[in-house]
Amino acid sequence: MTEPATERSSDTCYRHPDRHSYVLCQRCGRTICPQCQTQAAVGVQCPECVREGRAATPRRAPGVVRAFRPGSSQPVVTFALIGVTVLVFILQQLTPAVEIYGIYRPQFTLLLPWTPITAVFLHASVLHILFNTYSLFVFGPILEHLLGRARFFALYLVSGFGGSVAVLLLNPTGGVLGASGAIFGLMGAFFVIQRRLGGDNIQIFIVIAINLAAGFFIPGISWQAHLGGLVAGGLVALVYLRTRRADQRRLQVVLVGAITTALIAITVVRALTL
Repeated sequence: MTEPATERSSDTCYRHPDRHSYVLCQRCGRTICPQCQTQAAVGVQCPECVREGRAATPRRAPGVVRAFRPGSSQPVVTFALIGVTVLVFILQQLTPAVEIYGIYRPQFTLLLPWTPITAVFLHASVLHILFNTYSLFVFGPILEHLLGRARFFALYLVSGFGGSVAVLLLNPTGGVLGASGAIFGLMGAFFVIQRRLGGDNIQIFIVIAINLAAGFFIPGISWQAHLGGLVAGGLVALVYLRTRRADQRRLQVVLVGAITTALIAITVVRALTL
């Protein structure tokens, strides 16, 4: 029998007591480290729950192939985001309208309300897209494996949106494009999670500080987007940490939705005053 979700609150994996983790099995509530996690339809499951689920699943008829490999740890969302970003960059070179109607200019927020998000997938140069996609490749798989695909995707989009909102508030006469806000959101989330697990945060702190400072001294870099993404990503990660249990899943969705709603409300109010 599996244990109720509310009975476990340890920060160490139930199979590896020396490994810290904040991810819980969505079925029984045990704390599980990355090695013990198996991706489920929603969240992750521990090895025991996976075995129980397979035992209760009728055998497939010969010749029937599974559409997806169970328990795949491949960072699907990370690779998909990189692929879409590269594809959009190619379209930018072929069709100027992609950039014209996709870049975020605060003055046109109400006229082009989709641009705070579409700007995240646009880039100004080959070097620009290489830096951002490489950063996504570094941080994406780690966070996607820890959080699950849906949570990671929400983190990326909310962080990117937060970067655009910061530009609207702090540099309303400018414009911005690029995934830097979303990338800083991933770094902020990694910092918050690492701190909660008691890991060494010095390296990620130095990376964030150097990249954030660069925006103040190097022309053409939006420190506003970096700062906004960092704050938004940190807030989302904090919500994830405080709503770890399976019975808090709805609360987690509500709180992330509240952050998104607040960003939308700030956008509308500020845009109306421009």
